[in-house]
Amino acid sequence: MRIGLIGTGRIGTFHARTLTAEPEVSELLVTDVDAALAGRVAADLGATLAPSPDELLTRDLDAVVIASATSSHAGLIQAAAAQGVPVFCEKPIALDLPGTKAALRTVDETGVLLQIGFMRRFDAGYAAARAAVRSGSLGRLHTVRAATSDPAPPPAAYLPLSGGLYRDCLVHDFDAVRWVTGREVVSVYAAGSDAGPEMFREAGDVDTAAVLLTLEDGLLCTATATRVNGAGYDVRMEVAGEKDQIAVGLDARTPLTSVEPAAAPAAPVDPWPGFLERFAPAYESELSAFLRVVRGEAPNPCDGYEALAALRVAEACELSRAEGRPVAMSELP
Repeated sequence: MRIGLIGTGRIGTFHARTLTAEPEVSELLVTDVDAALAGRVAADLGATLAPSPDELLTRDLDAVVIASATSSHAGLIQAAAAQGVPVFCEKPIALDLPGTKAALRTVDETGVLLQIGFMRRFDAGYAAARAAVRSGSLGRLHTVRAATSDPAPPPAAYLPLSGGLYRDCLVHDFDAVRWVTGREVVSVYAAGSDAGPEMFREAGDVDTAAVLLTLEDGLLCTATATRVNGAGYDVRMEVAGEKDQIAVGLDARTPLTSVEPAAAPAAPVDPWPGFLERFAPAYESELSAFLRVVRGEAPNPCDGYEALAALRVAEACELSRAEGRPVAMSELP
């Protein structure tokens, strides 16, 4: 298979290494707005350097992986679809609903495959939680708790381009909640705090957020996120039912210490440094799955409409925070 890769930043370079290790990939072609960076990645991995995305898409590719800046995703999806090239794209498709829908219209019109990179769907813990829900072993679900905590803020220049904490970070939790529970969000009530570093206030963003989601069947879910969790990177989900409850992300690397007198003595914790290290196996698995889908060996595990559904929840959260009220999902297009 001849695979193109657009974007050779941190996640793009990781994808490049994953793709070159795939036995089915005979040639990897890479490009980036930073030509020197793309050249170094190509030289390190024995990949072919292309001068631009437009030129790359003319190279008779079997598929393309988009890991470039968020603002370029929708246009690149549309350009690939116009060439009939199957697409894997890191989330999001776009940072707004109109841009997302425009890209999806092009995908629908051309019939091109589009898989979105919500990597938690390929994490062993989240997959086990989904299986437990479907097995009925938890009984009727009553509560879900999701949390994503980054150890340190991203660069200040990134914040105005990120779409904000709900669209950039919590959107992963929104997708995971839908995927694990099999239920849609009915309404949201969101709050946020910008009491941390000044750069969040300057960007009109928040460094910490909390959301109450009401799902179908009355299932309640809390989702929290922060950019300033000094204890370390911490991503967890708890799913509680009338029969049992389970946790994702609770292990020896979870930066959480019990202060109960009866608790076992705290062992030294080596928390994950960040998302790429924590979810490395999941990132590898989702690209392997994409190649199988391209070869016609498996169904698409995460199409563009899954990304649209998660973004709608994030949009509802932004509206809820701005207006200080619950927002029904029916209020959004």
